[in-house]
Amino acid sequence: MKTLQEKGIIRDQVFGCHLATLCKREETTIPNFVRQCLKNVEERGLEADGIYRVSGNLATIQKLRFLVDQEEKLNLDDSQWEDIHVVTGALKMFFRELPEPLFPFCFFELFVEAIKTQDYQQRVQSIKKLVSQLPKPNHDTMKVLFRHLQKIIAKASENLMSTQGISIVFGPTLLWPQFDTGNMAVHMVYQNQIVELILTEYSEIFGPTDE
Repeated sequence: MKTLQEKGIIRDQVFGCHLATLCKREETTIPNFVRQCLKNVEERGLEADGIYRVSGNLATIQKLRFLVDQEEKLNLDDSQWEDIHVVTGALKMFFRELPEPLFPFCFFELFVEAIKTQDYQQRVQSIKKLVSQLPKPNHDTMKVLFRHLQKIIAKASENLMSTQGISIVFGPTLLWPQFDTGNMAVHMVYQNQIVELILTEYSEIFGPTDE
């Protein structure tokens, strides 16, 4: 008997799926849902006050998540997703629910050691080298996400989101250790610093943008 998934009645989920598995299924290196969210935010949310920091309605975010997992077609311009904080909330949820974070577990300690480097230029080069060694889906998704976050920061006078503000939101969303060693407060400092450095040194770490 064919499974319901094989018949196409139940779709493979998007949320909670391994990044590599999802990208392979979609034949891409950047999940379609991530691309759609970034595009939507850039079209109508760059100047929204507290973008990514402000929480959207959780019930609506869960509704969006359910739709993404059940249907192929997603229209983020639909009036039910009018609140841009619902779109950003769903995107953050997508990254938090990855079984392995965007910064893979085996890289966590390496990034932490790199960010502790005293010499600033050496620190940047260490982070750059680690980013270049990431699996392609992680690298490519990170590249478009951080480029997007740079666009948010460029509008800080309107949206009040500084590099530091974005880093505080995305540090714990994009990297965490595989095992809780009880050092969460210490880890959080490094998580934020790693994200902040990559945002600040984006062009050095990823090379010139295509735009």
